[in-house]
Amino acid sequence: MKLKQRPDDFQVEELTDLTPTPVGEFGLYRLDKSGWTTPDALDVVRLHWKADRARMSFGGLKDRHATTSQFFTLHRGPAKGLKSDGVVVTYLGRCAAPFTSDDIRANRFAVTLRDLGPPAVERADAALREVADVGVPNYFDDQRFGSVGAGGEFVGREMVFGRFDRALWLALAEPYEFDRAEAKREKAVLRATWNDWPTAVARLPHGHARTLAQHLAANPSDLRGAIARLRPELQGLYLAAYQSFLWNRMLGLWVQRNVPPADVTRIDLQLGPAPVPRRLPPELRERWEALTLPLPSARIKADADAEWSALAAEVLATEGLTLRELQVKGMHKPFFSKGDRAGCVRPANLRHAAAPDDFHPGRHKLVLRFDLPKGSYATMLVKRVTATCGTG
Repeated sequence: MKLKQRPDDFQVEELTDLTPTPVGEFGLYRLDKSGWTTPDALDVVRLHWKADRARMSFGGLKDRHATTSQFFTLHRGPAKGLKSDGVVVTYLGRCAAPFTSDDIRANRFAVTLRDLGPPAVERADAALREVADVGVPNYFDDQRFGSVGAGGEFVGREMVFGRFDRALWLALAEPYEFDRAEAKREKAVLRATWNDWPTAVARLPHGHARTLAQHLAANPSDLRGAIARLRPELQGLYLAAYQSFLWNRMLGLWVQRNVPPADVTRIDLQLGPAPVPRRLPPELRERWEALTLPLPSARIKADADAEWSALAAEVLATEGLTLRELQVKGMHKPFFSKGDRAGCVRPANLRHAAAPDDFHPGRHKLVLRFDLPKGSYATMLVKRVTATCGTG
């Protein structure tokens, strides 16, 4: 099975009920992109319009390896659009407040799976019937963990344990699969000059990493201060990745404890396999449909009577932590998010169609169309469907 063989094979459209008006402090725009992450595409816009990053606001991160459409606002932004190398901006009008995730109603997907034989199409069809019956576990998928190093190390975990030197190394010098050429060069300099901060300053180009190296050249022991000077969006990303990993393990533990083994399959995630219900006993359906688990953090209180509390305690114990210890000590910011996440998600308007694959003669493609709530991952549905269908 082949996914994302071409950008149009994975299409995402952000849906909103926000209606633009003729007047307002914020320009509202639709961003259509291919081959760009959301932050990088917005940097293209920012540089063209000479706009400060703090004036921009958007609701969600969209995949680089996809054709995507989403919204953003720019404080006092111009009444014009932009086209530049895979980035298209359309001006929609004005609004009174920045666009945020609260303005996203859902995300609409069209996903094409390629290079499938007839048996695989039949098995995918059976898996989709199971999804329609029991839904999909609402795990955070691999895109959430792009900041995790090859050895499975979390910047956020190192921050929680106060190992700021290692956290800083992972944030600044650890190579990642999708690093662009500029980032690779910068990281090579940092690895070669680590702890020799004056030399690092001399060799680094102007930018965020050089600013941090300058701080450490003047204050060599202030590693906590260097972490605090990381861009806020990066700090949040690092903590969110670790928190999401813990939440995934809580949900996986619930499935293992409650769903009969014969009714469970597994899907492969970057950080390990995750259990998925294929069928549910009648007595379990209501609990599964209503399952909600909080994002673990020191900002919530354990409740001895709540099922999630025992799950969190068991998962955190394997990390050598308690709920109260899940914070970055000595820093007011960043902090772990507080909120609840549904354990089960049901794709809305789910439909599929098989056809001959124009890229693989004699094989089939399967096109999936569906809507998901914000924060849920279409790739989880794809993995659920392909976990049992194979390619034959």
